[in-house]
Amino acid sequence: MSVRLAVFDCDGTLSDGQASIVQSMEAAFALMDLPAPQRHDVRRIVGLSLPQAIRRLAPALDDQALAATVAAYKQAFFDARAAGAVHEPLFDGVPELLARMHGAGWTLGVATGKSDRGLTSTLAMHGLAPLFATLHTADRHPSKPHPAMLHAAMDDTLATPAQTVMIGDTVFDMEMARAAGVRALGVAWGYHEPAELLAAGAEAVASDAAHLEELLNG
Repeated sequence: MSVRLAVFDCDGTLSDGQASIVQSMEAAFALMDLPAPQRHDVRRIVGLSLPQAIRRLAPALDDQALAATVAAYKQAFFDARAAGAVHEPLFDGVPELLARMHGAGWTLGVATGKSDRGLTSTLAMHGLAPLFATLHTADRHPSKPHPAMLHAAMDDTLATPAQTVMIGDTVFDMEMARAAGVRALGVAWGYHEPAELLAAGAEAVASDAAHLEELLNG
């Protein structure tokens, strides 16, 4: 049987981590005496690697200040997780969908702007780790929309672009899929609008998990 590889984004696609991301970003900016970023703007950069995300939020920072703000965000998020204050609920229908796909022979992966530690914690929290064969993060690859994470996922699983689909909620995910030459499916429950996803190359945008399953099997 040929490989069918489905690579998911994490924040905004599998789980809703926006509250913790916004709070950690606000804490980092406060520590650096920077004006608090607008919450809408923070939502817009979810999915990028942390340096690129902060650069978009505060383009005037020099390299030293940028590195310090990145470190402040990481510490704020680590402290919140250690205190049990990080909430990353799965979106409705996602765990059931993943279980059905895994049982049906799909090979599952993740390509995310999260760190290795952050992704490991999220998957462990929800008991999802055993379902995934390949995991790639911004710790080890260029930021989305660079296709490196998808290339690595295909290498890990011996999948071809024709056998691979990327599922995500942001323009960055759709652009990454297009750059890697794989199928791109958007989800409507994340951080970018469906029209943006379609304009960025999504074949379709799923309204809920059941719709996504129809698109994947169609």
